[in-house]
Amino acid sequence: MAKITIIGTGSVGSTIAYTLTVMGLASKIVMIDINNKKASGEALDIQQGTPFCSSCTVYAGTYEDADDSDIVIITSGSARKPGQTRLDLAQINVNILKSIIPEITKYAPEATYIIVSNPVDILTYVFCKYSNIPQERIIGSGTILDTARVRAHLSEIYSINQRNIHAYVMGEHGDSSFVPWSLANISNVPIEDYSSSVVRADGKTFPDLDFDECERFVRESGARVIENKGATYYAVAVSVCHICRSLMSGIDTPLTVSTMLNGEYGIEDVCLSLLNVVGRHGTTSKLLLPLSDKELIKLRKSADCLKEVIKELDL
Repeated sequence: MAKITIIGTGSVGSTIAYTLTVMGLASKIVMIDINNKKASGEALDIQQGTPFCSSCTVYAGTYEDADDSDIVIITSGSARKPGQTRLDLAQINVNILKSIIPEITKYAPEATYIIVSNPVDILTYVFCKYSNIPQERIIGSGTILDTARVRAHLSEIYSINQRNIHAYVMGEHGDSSFVPWSLANISNVPIEDYSSSVVRADGKTFPDLDFDECERFVRESGARVIENKGATYYAVAVSVCHICRSLMSGIDTPLTVSTMLNGEYGIEDVCLSLLNVVGRHGTTSKLLLPLSDKELIKLRKSADCLKEVIKELDL
């Protein structure tokens, strides 16, 4: 099993550490935070439950303790405050990440890095530009959570196992994300034909899918959770742990994670989510799905939205 370092021990970082432990994905977890007392408390709380899980050592440490890490997960950053613009938040978190990069890469130059902090696509781009880590070992959590949300929503609509649903969210982890519905299917039946293809024993029929409503639900899900409980961390933690499992399993797995584009779909010099094949050595390849003309326009628009933000930042 792996040695995993987590930078940032707020709700997201701590829940990732807990979930890694319960899932048995790490033999050693190092928790690093500017507030070492908080990191120590979170680590001790998790460590004391390990007798009931797979054997794992969990402790608070410094950047030096990240030596020989297989994976480094970065969750540090400021949360968006009332009245704060997206650009303001981006600049604050860019500055935080730029201060972290030289410290962590000095001790863990061979690790695969997973960026979770928001705005995740912008921060993944900054990490690619400033870290000297090969691009294939820099992964933003991107739209993997959005993809989970759309599958969960479709599962509820059609009362079917999520594993049989194949639909993805692509582009920015944000307002310009989109679902390429032309490729979505349930058990190989195109999503737009599924309702009419099902013959139910009770004689009832499923309603036709409202595509716009479904995408709106996905985009607003995070805000709904925050409105109700103050923060989101369970679903994102499980999503990040799924990336870790894919990195360690040795079985290449397609995931919608954020990586640097180098001409794919005519887009370059920006990070956003496509379907990437994730394996032991990071992102081994990108799957260029046959998008429709309208979907390609949406993807390029999403890239342009991110480039506009990057242009306004002091990098």
